Amino acid sequence: QVQLVESGGGLVQAGGSLRLSCAASTRTNYAMGWFRQTPGKEREFVTAISWSGGNTAYADSVKGRFTISRDNAKKTVYLQMDSLRTEDTADYYCAVRKVMILPAGWGPSEVDYWGQGTQVTVSS
Repeated sequence: QVQLVESGGGLVQAGGSLRLSCAASTRTNYAMGWFRQTPGKEREFVTAISWSGGNTAYADSVKGRFTISRDNAKKTVYLQMDSLRTEDTADYYCAVRKVMILPAGWGPSEVDYWGQGTQVTVSS
């Protein structure tokens, strides 16, 4: 079992930046990623990173603005969010999928462990 704890959410103006962190309770030799969800909508994939950190994937909506990284020694994955837009407002969830390489696609039903979520609000 892996526990994930997110932090770093908050309120920011459009165009601003936030950095989310996700700390794992144990070292995970697995792919990790971020999903987000707004009320009434399905949880959607945002970004993912392979165990080694050598491969990443991004949703088209965040490509060029968000950057995922990980520090395996600290058992932590990060999400740097720049040029934030009001449509980025959501609850952001850290996720683990028990594969080492990055899957071609990653839906919410393929997540093995979830964090509790952290809220990000982008004001206009």
